[in-house]
Amino acid sequence: MKLSLTIGTRGSQLARWQAEFIQKQVNAHLPEVAVSLKIIKTTGDAIQNRSLRGLGKGVFTKEIETALLTGEIDLAVHSLKDLPTELPDGLHIAAIPAREDARDALITCTGMTLTQLPKNATIGTTSPRRKAQLLHARPELRVVDVRGNIDTRLRKLQETHLDGIILAAAGIKRLMKPDIITQFFDTETMVPAVGQGALAIEARADDNTVVSELLAPLNDAHAAAEVTAERTVLERLGGGCHVPIGANATHRNGELSLIAAVCHPEGTSRIVERGTGTPDNPQSLGEVVAEKLLRSGAAELLIAN
Repeated sequence: MKLSLTIGTRGSQLARWQAEFIQKQVNAHLPEVAVSLKIIKTTGDAIQNRSLRGLGKGVFTKEIETALLTGEIDLAVHSLKDLPTELPDGLHIAAIPAREDARDALITCTGMTLTQLPKNATIGTTSPRRKAQLLHARPELRVVDVRGNIDTRLRKLQETHLDGIILAAAGIKRLMKPDIITQFFDTETMVPAVGQGALAIEARADDNTVVSELLAPLNDAHAAAEVTAERTVLERLGGGCHVPIGANATHRNGELSLIAAVCHPEGTSRIVERGTGTPDNPQSLGEVVAEKLLRSGAAELLIAN
């Protein structure tokens, strides 16, 4: 009997691309497995006209995880930055594929970079982390909420008063030509979101043996170590995707380097800490950097949020 798997995903263009990418990867390694997709609407997708702050964690994942727990789907594909550090009982991350660019990107109508934009230029982003770091670098800028998928945000850039928008470089690279990007932010100026650029394949824990064997070829050890260090920082600080916390780990020459930042929501202050460790113990590295942040006053900044 032919084995079949159903992958649950959000319905946005990027989410579908990500799920179809995993579908193709599974089929490439295991052509005997029939893989189908199921689109699931999440709370974050349903609410388009207001901020998601105050709705708690998992606004882009909860409904998909419920479908996974009830057996409606067999796997879930998420943008890892949307996945809370604490997963529901009975679920686990079964694989993390090779990572795309983790940086944030600025797109402007005029082609001006961040330093070239005039005073009081208006930048659109819904991310508290991006807003805080943007204002830390250029406090005279005006930052406004802009929600929607990539196409919607690009259209708003052209049709409204916006001078620029900030998006994840990974989404642009996956869906369209990166030459629309005006500027890639270096990870010192704009520390990326935890897990940005990475995908997570979530599965039921009781399917562990079978699913682990199926997904083993898709797992990338370097990406897994990086996001484990980043997610450890986030978990230790008790933050989520609606708090201005950034963390980015990179694996080079057998060493894991980690930078993390905690910001005041209005960008008036920013604490940045760094550390290096070994890829075989990324959790320890994350804990060390989180402790550095706390000793430097990160807890007080988090209270301000």
